[in-house]
Amino acid sequence: MDMSVTRERVRSLEQPEFAVTLRHAGVAGAGGAGFPTYAKWERLASVDSLLVNHQESEPNYYIDKWLGRERTDDLAALFDALLEGPFERIVVAAKATDRDAWVAPLEEATDATVYDPEELPVAEDETGVVVAYTEDRYEYGMESVLVRLVAGEVLSGDELPMDHGWIVQNTETLSNVRRALVESEPATRKFVHVDGRVPRHRFLEVPVGTPATDVLAAAGRTDGIDSNEVLLDGGPGWCFEIDAAPDRFGVTKRTNCLLVMDDSVVEENTLGNGRVNVLAPAAWTESVHETAPTETLEPDRVAVPLITNPSFEGVVTPSDPIVGPGDDVEAGEMIARPGEGISVAQHAPIDGTVTEVRSRSIRIDARPDESTAEAETHRIYWTWCEECGRYLPEPQLRTTGSTTFVCRRCR
Repeated sequence: MDMSVTRERVRSLEQPEFAVTLRHAGVAGAGGAGFPTYAKWERLASVDSLLVNHQESEPNYYIDKWLGRERTDDLAALFDALLEGPFERIVVAAKATDRDAWVAPLEEATDATVYDPEELPVAEDETGVVVAYTEDRYEYGMESVLVRLVAGEVLSGDELPMDHGWIVQNTETLSNVRRALVESEPATRKFVHVDGRVPRHRFLEVPVGTPATDVLAAAGRTDGIDSNEVLLDGGPGWCFEIDAAPDRFGVTKRTNCLLVMDDSVVEENTLGNGRVNVLAPAAWTESVHETAPTETLEPDRVAVPLITNPSFEGVVTPSDPIVGPGDDVEAGEMIARPGEGISVAQHAPIDGTVTEVRSRSIRIDARPDESTAEAETHRIYWTWCEECGRYLPEPQLRTTGSTTFVCRRCR
């Protein structure tokens, strides 16, 4: 998208509209805790800095690195627009070992000030775009550690980066933020890796809610999970056992990787709070990796989670379904509104029919291709008028397949 369009749309937003838009777009952390993203952007008035966590410490992850290199123009345009609005500085924190192969294009496109590892933290009076390179250490991907290293801010107790003037987002989350703010697109798709006891490492793009069985099949595992194996959600250094059967687990907005591991290895390497760290037991960097998404899965059904990370239930409220069994939905259509409290909307990631609404998920079965079907209308929940540019947070009707919208005033 043209940089001027990005600048115009982001500039048109009042501060409260950033959070409202992200909440209705259903954006949640694309990795890590999966916390609703809008909760950070609600505090724009008290921050002046954005820290982009571009560390991607897991040795088999390429999502953020690939986005930074292949979506450079989109990110550069977003940075430019945000620097005209809520932020004085945007710091991209990447590993020095990734500079030449992955980060250099973003560094050049943003005309960034560069800090080498020995020059950190970034100076308090620094403005504009900064690329801060760190050493290649796994723990630098942790938010609190990265804030201390790059920004020189020490978080204590229950403090958050926003308490020190910083919003922290990883690159995939920020890419989803851009799509919501600039293109009015909800978060319905996820980049995900597959690794461990599978025939081949995969880097895939999938609809949110895609069954793990489909993801594993794309990596050559069609025989199910054996009784001596465990399915894990996350990377080798930070993952958790999936309790549900693979056909009942749907990829969430925070799922970056599915791992199949031997149960004895998992048992020996389970730490506190159920975290599994299997970095040592396997030579993760020595296998052949897909470093770019090579396939987009189109499953015949999805189960969209109503809460991205169930561990937060009680703090985060599940989304409130607004559809029922038998309802036809279009990809991108809202299927659950934000609940009371901290909560985000959910949207259909595929065209299909709602077949089940459960307490924690909504199942949608894909319907056969209807290429000859007449154009229909479906409801959207925020957009911009293509004629006057007015921001419209209230429900509107748009023709299926249309990529533009003109408000009633301009018709």
